[in-house]
Amino acid sequence: MKYLLSTTVLALGTALAAPAMAQDAPAACGELSIAQMGWTSAEIITEVAKFLLEQGYGCDVTLVKSDTIPAITSVAENGEPDIVTDLWLNSAGEAYTRLEAAGTMVTLANVLDPGGIEGWWIPTYLAEAHPELTTIQGVLDNPELVGRFNNCPEGWGCRVVSDNLIRALDLEGAGIEVFNHGSGETLASSMGSAVSAQEPWFGYYWGPTVPLGKYDMTRIDLGGYDEAKFTPLTNPDAPDPQASDFPEAPSVTAVTAALVDDQPEVVEFLRKMTFKTDDLNTLLAWQDENSASAQEVAVHYLTTNTDDWSGWLSDDAKVKPSALLGQN
Repeated sequence: MKYLLSTTVLALGTALAAPAMAQDAPAACGELSIAQMGWTSAEIITEVAKFLLEQGYGCDVTLVKSDTIPAITSVAENGEPDIVTDLWLNSAGEAYTRLEAAGTMVTLANVLDPGGIEGWWIPTYLAEAHPELTTIQGVLDNPELVGRFNNCPEGWGCRVVSDNLIRALDLEGAGIEVFNHGSGETLASSMGSAVSAQEPWFGYYWGPTVPLGKYDMTRIDLGGYDEAKFTPLTNPDAPDPQASDFPEAPSVTAVTAALVDDQPEVVEFLRKMTFKTDDLNTLLAWQDENSASAQEVAVHYLTTNTDDWSGWLSDDAKVKPSALLGQN
């Protein structure tokens, strides 16, 4: 496995050091910016897209660190980034719907097949010891059994939804402290530390992710999904929020309308770029086992899943990436 990781690093170094090959791409597309969301699966997707855009289409790609709400706000105010590769519609809410309705942004494709999962979770060992905790009412009735609620970082779309749910359910009134994490890393590590010590943990999480792949977690029943109740939860400080569970979580690739007009080849590639959710779970497990960076995972994916990504590219565009990755 270590040899394989070394191979991916070497391949990545070769690719990043090969601008001359990129010059021969079908039609240099110029400068593009992609929102680099702050969760691991999004980082991998973005690195794969960056590699293929640069080596296949001759683009000069800049990754802009962002999260759901800041990325949408930036497009609304500045017209960039050009591409958001992993936009969770449940979390984006009306902020994205308004941009789409105004023709500022265009949804191209579901980047996750069949999609992601969101919810509030507890460790399965806690659910088995206290079955009543598998419903939100049971949690509210037994706050001492779950400890604090681990909330999303500021700027994440799930933070908006969870903040509204916290008010709707009056978690603090029930005696449950709300801890707002400063980053995705501390949110994940809090789950890992609790599970390793067989201690209570209660909070928001989503998949595909390493923690939900590594740890046996049980999703709490928030009372079922109700579209009429959930939709307002996606807006900050929703008046009179009502509890609803999270729906299925479509994640899409969205771009600016200007990109659709200016770069039809790039847009066609992005329309086809889709990852199986199970494949991403496998990649995340590989990343964790090898302590690999998102770039290393991207190259590992590209070298082991040629049949997938080669179908996303035009015939001309796939030549250079294939050569760099030793596929021909």
